Amino acid sequence: MRKLLIVTADDFGLHETVNDAVESAHRDGVLTAASLMVAAPAAADAVRRAHRLPDLRVGLHLVLADGPAILPPASIPALVDAGGHFDAHMVARGFRYFASPSARRQIEREVRAQFDAYRATGLRLDHVDAHKHFHLHPTLLATLIAVGADYGLRAVRVPDEPAWFATSPGARFTGAVGAGLLAPWLAAMKWRLRRAGIAYADRVFGIARSGRMDEVAWLEILARLPDGITEVYAHPAATEEPIVPTMRDYRHADELAALRSPRVRAAIQAAGARLGGYGDLAAGRAPR
Repeated sequence: MRKLLIVTADDFGLHETVNDAVESAHRDGVLTAASLMVAAPAAADAVRRAHRLPDLRVGLHLVLADGPAILPPASIPALVDAGGHFDAHMVARGFRYFASPSARRQIEREVRAQFDAYRATGLRLDHVDAHKHFHLHPTLLATLIAVGADYGLRAVRVPDEPAWFATSPGARFTGAVGAGLLAPWLAAMKWRLRRAGIAYADRVFGIARSGRMDEVAWLEILARLPDGITEVYAHPAATEEPIVPTMRDYRHADELAALRSPRVRAAIQAAGARLGGYGDLAAGRAPR
């Protein structure tokens, strides 16, 4: 395959407007995949829709930050608040996960519970990624790989975005900085995934412009789309209102419009790319 393009919607199940967008962008646009939040409020609705969309590749969007857990708070008190939610303080949490054996055991239980919940949906597991890419954390990645082996894990998103896009006009400051600072972490992540025989894309787009993957961003990417495996992810929703406080500046409707855009579809064809999912990769392929 010269160019395989995986187009993913994150946060499937977060809200019915997200589920509306996933179904619309898959039926009438270029969306090929979605990452399911199994404990989110509209997860059951997302699963029902996914079963009606046999060509949609669905994976697990593992939540260990800024979202709800599967297990009750009493089972994982080091991880969540009294309401069963992970907070968004990822740096502080990251240090705790390094230092606390108890927290690491609780992480393993919660990760396994989310895999169990995904298996119970009856959907094929196309891939796994993590909310806010928290699986970059070595402890979480090791747990993901170890637990995932029991559930047929074959592919994981590596959030490695080309520097030209991460530092382009319109990119968030964090994306530009991350392009340099995360390089050693990304290299270690790829090494561990290769050792485990887990596939990943050659590159990913959507980090520096998270919530702003509009038609302009798409056309920039497609004009420079190289050979190999590329994933582009977005956060579409059939609403212009914020879904959660941490997404207050996301342009969900613009992202949905881009996924349904005839200009984007034409640009994909002009680039000579084939649309698909991680399940289209050969087992054990080691990307560049």
